[in-house]
Amino acid sequence: MKQNKKKVGKNVMTAVLLILGAANIFPFIFMLSASFKPLNEIFVYPVKLIPEHFITSNYKEVFSAQYSFVRWYFNTFVMVGTILVLKVGIVTLTAYAFARLRFKGRDILFVVLLSSMMIPPDAVIIPKYVIFKAFGITDSMWSIVLPSIFDVFFVFMVRQFFLGIPETLSEAAIIDGCGHFKIYSQIVLPLAKPAVITMILFTFIWAWNDYMGPYIFITTPAKQMLSVGIKMFQVNNSVDYGLQMAAATMVLIPIIVMFLFSQRYFIEGIATSGMKN
Repeated sequence: MKQNKKKVGKNVMTAVLLILGAANIFPFIFMLSASFKPLNEIFVYPVKLIPEHFITSNYKEVFSAQYSFVRWYFNTFVMVGTILVLKVGIVTLTAYAFARLRFKGRDILFVVLLSSMMIPPDAVIIPKYVIFKAFGITDSMWSIVLPSIFDVFFVFMVRQFFLGIPETLSEAAIIDGCGHFKIYSQIVLPLAKPAVITMILFTFIWAWNDYMGPYIFITTPAKQMLSVGIKMFQVNNSVDYGLQMAAATMVLIPIIVMFLFSQRYFIEGIATSGMKN
């Protein structure tokens, strides 16, 4: 009887999750379908997810010279790539220092860093703008990159993962004559791949979708990022929903691909990063 109840409960839960999953994925499927439809077929009722007249002209027009979509795409990829390279190096080195090095005031400094997470990001927008203006980096990619390359949350997460790696490995390496940088680069960092890839995935999504930073700090349309650029694109094509759907699909595809390739490490990183203290 108990086994039957468990089986029924499991089936009910599976059905509920399938319904919720279908409800969440339907807007994306509708958007993808609409991007391949002529304008007069997009809002036909009942909804037909498979286009009767399959077209690719929406995508051709989005990437035509008439719009700056290709330029925004390039700007965003360069910006996100720069953030990822710098952030992985800075965050993992900082996390290693807090996890493996022993120096005076280490724990107090770590608590101070953690307390900075309580400051709302919106509260420092004006100070950041004043500083960037003084350094002459407004209206450039660096006004987006520099605030993003150090993240206390990821320092904490990666540090927790580093603490889960046995110290005996580091001690054995020290006996063999390895320094801290060699231990970090050849032993600790490769073992922390799930945490690092989790950080890369989150950073990619946050930087790719960031709207506030480019909107405030970048004013030249040709230097703009995709998040603000697609809003400009939407305003200029407010009645052409096929073009809007094609543009939105192209914005989402890199995020979906990134998640699919990193899903296994992402789940492992989330599951294990907070187990040690």
